[in-house]
This record gives sequence, C-alpha cells and structure tokens, in this order.
Amino acid sequence: MKKISLSILLLVLVALAGAAVAQDVVKVGLNYPKTGPYATQGLDQWRAAELAVAEINAGGGILGRQVEIVWRDSRSKADLATKNVTDLIDNEGVQMVFGGSASSVAIAAGKVCQARGVPFFGTLTYSTATTGKEARRYVFRECDNAWMAAEAMGDYLKNNFSGKKYLYITADYTWGHTTEASVRTFTDTQDASVHKSIKTPFPGATDADFKKAIAFAKMVKPDVLVMVLFGGDMAKAVRLATAEGLKSDMQIVVPSLTLGMADDGGAKVMEGVVGTLPWCWQVPYKYDYPQGKQFVESFAARFNRYPSTSGASAYTILHQYKEAVERAGSFDGTGVVVALEGHEYQGVKDAQVWRDFDHQSVQSVYMVRCKPAAAVKADKFGLDFFEIISSIPGEQAVRTREEWDAVRTKAGKPTHLEPLPGNS
Repeated sequence: MKKISLSILLLVLVALAGAAVAQDVVKVGLNYPKTGPYATQGLDQWRAAELAVAEINAGGGILGRQVEIVWRDSRSKADLATKNVTDLIDNEGVQMVFGGSASSVAIAAGKVCQARGVPFFGTLTYSTATTGKEARRYVFRECDNAWMAAEAMGDYLKNNFSGKKYLYITADYTWGHTTEASVRTFTDTQDASVHKSIKTPFPGATDADFKKAIAFAKMVKPDVLVMVLFGGDMAKAVRLATAEGLKSDMQIVVPSLTLGMADDGGAKVMEGVVGTLPWCWQVPYKYDYPQGKQFVESFAARFNRYPSTSGASAYTILHQYKEAVERAGSFDGTGVVVALEGHEYQGVKDAQVWRDFDHQSVQSVYMVRCKPAAAVKADKFGLDFFEIISSIPGEQAVRTREEWDAVRTKAGKPTHLEPLPGNS
C-alpha cells in the first residue's frame, strides 16, 4: 500500500509540475506556406518568427510566460487553412494566429478566428478584400494592400507609359483580381478591350499555363506587361518572358515584389523589373531606422541572408502582439483587439498605425527597380536586388474612410466591424 501511495503521489507531483510548466508557456499559431508556390515567402516568415520569439523570450516572454510557436502548413490553400486554424485554436490552445501569403488563406483564417474571438494577423495578404469587404473585428493586416501598391506605382506608370498599351497576366483568385482592378484604376487602363488580361490558375498553375500566358503576351505586344503573380509563380513567368525576349520590347511590372521572388527569378532575369513593396532590407539603411537595421543584422547573423518583406511582417507582428497583450494586461482576445485599434507603432521602418475602423496597417509604400545583375552579385549574400526609386506615405496610399464605406456598402456589409462581446 505504501508503494502504491508513493507511486500515486509521484504521479500527482509530475502532473502538477507539468501543469505549472504549461502555465508558463503561451502558444501562438503560425499558419504559413511551408510548401507550395509561396514556400519561399513562408520560409522567411518562419525564420523571422523564430528570431522574434527568441528575442521576446530572452526578455522575459509575455506577461512572464515564454512564447511557443505551433505551426501548420497552409500550402496556400484556403480550405486547408480553415482546418489548420481550427485545429490550432481548438486543439492546441493558441492565443493568437498569424501568417499568410495567399489572401484567400488569410481571409479563411480570419473567419475562423473571428468566430472564436482569437486575434489573427495577416503577414502577406495583399488583396484589398482582407481589410475591405472581408474585414473583421479580430483580423489585422500588417502589410500594405493592392490599392496602396497601385497608388504607389500610379504616378510612375502614368509619367512613363501614359497612353501605352498594357497587358495583365493575373492569378485567378482574390488577390489577383483586386490587384489588377486597382492597377487599372490608377493607370487609366480600365478598357479591357484595349488593355487585355489573361488569367492563370491558383493554386496549381502549371508550366503550360505560364507558357500560354507568355505566348499571349508575345502575340498582343503590349508596352507594359503587368504580372499580377506572386512567389514562385512570378519567378516562372518572368523567366519565360526573358527567355522569349519580351523584356527588350516591354516594361515588366510586378505590383507586389519581395526579396524571395527576386531571388527565385534570378539576378539577370529580374534586371529592370519594377514593382512595389512595403519593406525591403535597404529601407532602414536608406532612411536611417535603427530598429530596422538591428533586425536586418540579427537576421543576417542567424540565417546568413537578408530578411524579406514577409519576414519583416512576421517579426513585427510578434512584437506588436507582445506589446498589445502587455497594454491590455491579459491574453484575452477582446482586450488585445482594443489595445491594437488606433495604436501607432514604429518597428523596422517609419511610423505605422493599426487603423481603428478596418485594422489596416497604414504605412509607407516603396516603388523599386531591380538592379543590374552585376550589382546584385557584388553583394556579400548576392541579394542586393532593389533600388528604391520613390515612396509614398501611408495616409496618401490608403483608401479613405469614405471609399472603404462605399466598398462595404456595395458588398452588402455594414460600415463598421462586428461589436466586441459585451458591447452593442
């Protein structure tokens, strides 16, 4: 009997110790594309998230609890994202979810988080819908959006290609559709009979799909070829366009660029391509942002390369979540939402703000041109792709409240986000 009692006592002590350890940990969920066409952007999110968590835990964690990342592979599929995020919240007990790349994935994740009262942060989700007609109270977007990117490149394209013929090669999902529509608006190319478009499937586009699109471009002979493609899909298309000699006859524009995309395409292939991004590793050095420089140097020391936009977003999100929880004094999702709404912050770039009515991070957007291959290769990591040719402040780039209200009304949605529990 004494042996049995001692065994029971030991089991109880082990269980209590385990419970104490569990209470000292807070789980956050990362739903990201570990595989699939956006895997390069996913890998950078994972790397930067690891770096942020290491920094946060070294500083004592969040409210005294160490942070643990629990991840799932979205493969850039919306239906899988729904399953993943449900599992992360219901079975893993995460207090927050972040991640993305495909906007369809972010929108699906946001729906689950809204239903469960858990904050969701989109890393790369450029469709205007994410904080537009699909905006939700528990959803926040840290990157810019398609409207902001189009606004940033509008002046450049109109100044250099006014009256010229455009062709759009567009990924056939929400980000592609809203990006094409936004670029058309800011370049006065709404007439699709003149400025044609060809769609590529997403996800699951094949080499044959991209060859068909490039062959169409070769036949149409536009002055400006707008590749509304992302990740590995963009890299495949720009390589094909270069091989077919299109770059000598037309300007290639990629509305939403990242370092990973440029690296996948290759230095020679990307020469002269223009596009926009909310951040690149050159930004903190060009504009002297100390926290941004520290992030770049810590990331480079840890991973032997520079971070990209997706990494900067994941890193910023985790630090922003920490600060919001600490302002709220609790991990309660409702309190975190309230602590974020309207909050101004500065991380790896200049000041940003979580806009209160749609949760879009209002921020500067940069127009870039890809450098000559020799300049890229001269860099110690071979990753000095971007020359920043202009920038636009967030307040100028973002949709106004009136424009947002019009989008919501047209979609049959209220012009305010869902009330929080306990509020009317």
